[in-house]
Amino acid sequence: MSIKTKIAAVALAALAVTGSIVSTTSSAEAKQPGWVWGVGAGIATAAVVGSAIAASNDPYYYGYRRCGWVAQYNAFGQYVGRVRSCY
Repeated sequence: MSIKTKIAAVALAALAVTGSIVSTTSSAEAKQPGWVWGVGAGIATAAVVGSAIAASNDPYYYGYRRCGWVAQYNAFGQYVGRVRSCY
């Protein structure tokens, strides 16, 4: 599972938990929303911002994820074949 999939799953779980907390109020009262809306908005904002940061960053710094085929030689200098090398 990729990191983007994990972040999306955590964000969805946080959204579900926040929704269940908001929907379980005991009775309809005419008062200000209180701290629950602030916590829910904070979790949702953190999930969105965290997902955007994770999606924009390359998991390998400075292009270390470059892969290609390189010739491979044995101890006597004889060509053995090609091997995939990431540098």
